[in-house]
Parts: sequence; C-alpha cells; structure tokens
Amino acid sequence: MLKDSLLVEGGHPLYGKVRVSGAKNAGLVLMTASIMADGETILDNLPRIRDVEVMIQILNDIGAKSKWNEDGSLSICSPAGSLKNPTSYELAKKLRASNLFLGAMLGRQAEAVVSLPGGCDIGSRPMDLHLKGVQALGAETQIEHGYIYASMKHGRGGRVYLDFPSVGATENIMMLAAKTPGITIIENAAKEPEIVDLANFLNAMGAKIRGTGTDVIKVEGVEELKAIRHAIIPDRIEAGTFMVAAAISGGEILVENVIPTHLHPVVAKLKEMGAFVEENDQGILVRAGEKVMPVDIKTLPYPGFPTDMQSQMMALLCLSRGSSIIVENVFENRFQIVDELNRMGAKIKVEGHTAVVEGVKTLYGTRVKATDLRAGAALVLAALAARGQTVIENAIHIFRGYENLSEKLNQLGAKVQ
Repeated sequence: MLKDSLLVEGGHPLYGKVRVSGAKNAGLVLMTASIMADGETILDNLPRIRDVEVMIQILNDIGAKSKWNEDGSLSICSPAGSLKNPTSYELAKKLRASNLFLGAMLGRQAEAVVSLPGGCDIGSRPMDLHLKGVQALGAETQIEHGYIYASMKHGRGGRVYLDFPSVGATENIMMLAAKTPGITIIENAAKEPEIVDLANFLNAMGAKIRGTGTDVIKVEGVEELKAIRHAIIPDRIEAGTFMVAAAISGGEILVENVIPTHLHPVVAKLKEMGAFVEENDQGILVRAGEKVMPVDIKTLPYPGFPTDMQSQMMALLCLSRGSSIIVENVFENRFQIVDELNRMGAKIKVEGHTAVVEGVKTLYGTRVKATDLRAGAALVLAALAARGQTVIENAIHIFRGYENLSEKLNQLGAKVQ
C-alpha cells in the first residue's frame, strides 16, 4: 500500500467519545496575524496537521521563528524590523491560506509580495475581492509572474462592500484595517466563527474591531499590536465529520470540545435524516437512527449549511431510503467526489451545481482517490459503512486538515490503517 493511502475495513459501528482538535481555518489565519506584533505569540489548541506545518515553514522562511512547545502550544516570535518578502512560491502553492499574508504583511510593514496560493481544487477562489479591499484602504497592487505586489504609502480607513461574503477577503481586510489610521467599514462581511476568533485575537492584541458575526464589521486603526497568548476555537468541520461517522457506521459517538451553535445546520440535517442528536454538558451526542431518511441540502455561507460538510453528508445520503438533492452554491468543483462514491456502488447524478443522490442498500469497498480534503474525509466515512475493504489513495489531502484521524477513528472501534 502507498505511503499516502488509507486502508479502511467497513462494517464496524463506532462507539465512544472523541475530542475535537482546534479549528484549521482559525489556526491558519491567527498564525499569519501573529506577525503583526513584535515579540512572542503563543497559540494553544492548534492542530498538528499538514497545513499548519506548511504555515510554520512559511513563517520561518520570512524570518519569524516558530516552534512547538512541550505543552503542545506553538510559539511564533516576530523580530523587530522587517520580515522578508516574497513568500515562497513552493510553500504557498501547498495551501490556500498563504494568501492571508497579504493583509498581515501590509499591516505590519506597508509592503507585501505574496505568491498566489494553492490548496484544494474545489473551484475558482479568485483574489479580486482581497485586492479590492486592500485598495480601498490605500494599497497599490499589481499581479506579475504569479505574485501579488502590494504597498501602502498613505493608508487610510475606508468603506469596502464585498460582492460575496468571502472569508479570506474579510480576514485580509480586517488585518490591514487594524493597523491603518482611521475607520474602516466592511459591508457584506463573512460571518464565520473563524472571523470572530480572529477579531477576538486581534482585539486582545490591542485592535479595535466591532461587529464580527454580523455582516457589517467596523475597525478603528491602532498604531501598534502586542503579542499575546490565545486558545483557538474547536474545529466545527471535524466535529461534523465525527457526527456523520456515528450515523453512517450505525454507532453512537459523544463529540467533545465543540461549540454547539457553530454546528446547528449540521445538527438540524442529521435530525431530519433520522439520527438522534443531543447537546449536553460534555458536547454533542449522536446516535444512528434505524434508517437514513432522504433530505435536501443547499450549501450557503455561514450561518447556512457549510460547503465543507457537503461531501460528508453526500456519503451518508448514499445509504438513505429515497432520493435527495444537494445544491452546491459556494464551490463549483465540490462534486469531484461523485465518481469515487459511484465506484463504491452509490447512485449519484450531477447536473451543474446540483447532485441527485438515490439511496442504495449497500456500499462496497474498492480503490478510490481523495480529490480534496473534505472529499477525502467523506470517502473515509463511506468506507466505514461499506462492505469489505476500501483503499483511499491521495490521503495526503486528509492529513492537511484532520489531526490524528485514523487514531481517533480506531479508538472508536474502526479499523483504519
């Protein structure tokens, strides 16, 4: 078996409790934001996943010193003086979040040369909203040979209206606005919990940001930010993945270290599908229902149903009693997983942004390939329920976003190598 493959033996219901790691998408932006303060920033509850390791390499490459501490936290030390431009193309192409250095570097030293990012091929994620945002605050930008060149001569707060509530653009504008004189207002801002965590982090550093979690964010620029210690929020997508694991395997899992309000769209759909879901003091308990009922799902920006949970739900709906419709409104390439699930015996048809999932009695183990991070997780879920063994190739995608996934599943009774 290849090094970057997972072997999953199906047919083992999962029972027990699992602790969710820190949020990948919050951790990555906080790592970039940490360079906006001189001195040592310490991040607790940061997951040890591939994307975080790549971000550590980028930070070290530009001159910030990052290292894991014995207590599992990460230290990031930014030196006095300038950090090095540009960010490495080789490293930046490995993850999407590398584009967040645009706002952080401009905010720190009024100049940024940022390689265009990589990450999962789930659809076009253009930089135009990021550039429009920083330009509204006085940045001059140009794109040449795969790099964004940006500089600030006379930055001033401004009003930015985002055509789409882009998470990355909202984060880049917030970071730059935190250090730009005057008041910045971001309209149609993203409302994701990760945006709120970034604001809490920046405010603890001395920023003045209000309104996160709503679609209008107001930022009053300050002269300096100070290094702090901060604990990252739990990963709502990892939590949702384990909740689906309970339902698809026919088991019962208590998912610990969660913020239930972040998971309400997932909870609502699982209940609609016939699973038993209960919030308690320890976390969220999910028990598989007698059968999986068909439901319709539409992905939307937060607080709508998360696009990052769509593939996992599709895997579960493959085993439903009837037909379900999934409409993907965020990323156009999210349906690459369909061919792989159909290889396992699923019946899914795709037309444009819509997938029709007709439930089957059984999925069968075979050889499949992870096309992106969440598709990889969904294939693991399908494999847990399938008859026989499934080999998931290209599992490197899964390791980018899930900390110790096979170990956590095996502790619940799965057989994953």
